[in-house]
Amino acid sequence: MNSEPFQLFAVFGIGAVLILVIGLYCVIATRNLIRAVIGLVLMTKSVTLLLIVAGNMVGQTALAQALVITVIIVEVVVLTVAVGIILRLYQHNRSLDATLLRNLKG
Repeated sequence: MNSEPFQLFAVFGIGAVLILVIGLYCVIATRNLIRAVIGLVLMTKSVTLLLIVAGNMVGQTALAQALVITVIIVEVVVLTVAVGIILRLYQHNRSLDATLLRNLKG
């Protein structure tokens, strides 16, 4: 049995998990909404990396590429909506602090 795919999965898997943890820390630890969106982008990038590596490991690269394209499209839509909401919140509050969201009425 060839151990090269397992070594590749171990190296890129550890890297993807580190990127995921950094993204999760950005989302949880910050009050700045832009930093939270950057953390969300980091988390989705780590998921795409894991999908590509897992697809390469099992020999289903075409399926992995199709899933990654779907994840990228969903990521762009979510990112666009989030940035639009953040821009409107900035126009209303003149701040990107997430704690000020509690003051919104409506």
